[in-house]
Amino acid sequence: MSVRRTTGIYTDRWGWQPHAWAENGLPTYPWRTAPAGLLTRRQMRDAGLAPGGADPVAQIVCRRGRIRALLFAPDDLRPKRAASPAQLAAVGKAIAARRWCPACQRDAGYCIPTSLGRCIACEYPDPVTAAVRDSGSAEAATTDNRPATRAA
Repeated sequence: MSVRRTTGIYTDRWGWQPHAWAENGLPTYPWRTAPAGLLTRRQMRDAGLAPGGADPVAQIVCRRGRIRALLFAPDDLRPKRAASPAQLAAVGKAIAARRWCPACQRDAGYCIPTSLGRCIACEYPDPVTAAVRDSGSAEAATTDNRPATRAA
């Protein structure tokens, strides 16, 4: 036996909505039938807005009820807060600390994997890269220990 859902509700904000139904206290619309002007979270982010404590006014349902998106009224939203210079400096220091290899005491140029705890060069030493790292020049990588051959 299938559950029959009655469609059509009256809302204070938009009046009679023939395609909507009430679910969890919110007007619920099928994909592409919600009233114009409502924003999803992704649309809010693109517009530089944040909920700021506002409750959703509706929701949309797609993929046969598997995916839902809350909808917000633009009048209730606030602009996103900008990070302060102190917060940006703290984030920069945290990222710099994640790039620092404790084994070789150098900036790895990427975030050190937490599974290794040190840079790739220290974890998997290669004779050529070890020579370059220890000497600090690229010339050490081009020299090899083979004896010189005579030119004919």
